[in-house]
Amino acid sequence: MDCEPSELFQLQDYILPSVLQSITSWTTVTLYPFQIHSFALSSFASIMGPFGGFFASGFKRAFRMKDFANTIPGYGGFKDRFDCQFLMATFVNVYISSFIREPNPCKILQQILALGLEQQLHIFNLIEAHLLPPLEEADYPYGLAQLWVY
Repeated sequence: MDCEPSELFQLQDYILPSVLQSITSWTTVTLYPFQIHSFALSSFASIMGPFGGFFASGFKRAFRMKDFANTIPGYGGFKDRFDCQFLMATFVNVYISSFIREPNPCKILQQILALGLEQQLHIFNLIEAHLLPPLEEADYPYGLAQLWVY
């Protein structure tokens, strides 16, 4: 197999906090980053998941609703038991988009192109300052515009 697994699935060494080092006498631990994310997700599921029904009840009270049957088609009865799944699904979606998903270059470019010309130029100048050594007009006999010729 030629594909390389994502960084989430490659072993990495982590330095333990000094409190844990004194208890375990280990200085580092080798884990897959996915294991750390799994711990965070499972902790939330075990602590907050059971309270999904309470959250839904509070939400319904806040909006003076008897149940979700009028708002969510087919909701009520048996489906009332799935409130914790809705809570978990929301948390997992936010967690993945905040901590796991890497930025998509195509989406970033699309967002940059949606900006005004002055803002695009500002972003270009910031990127240029980080990627290239300072440019001198004398280095390019046809001016800096020759950088745009492919």
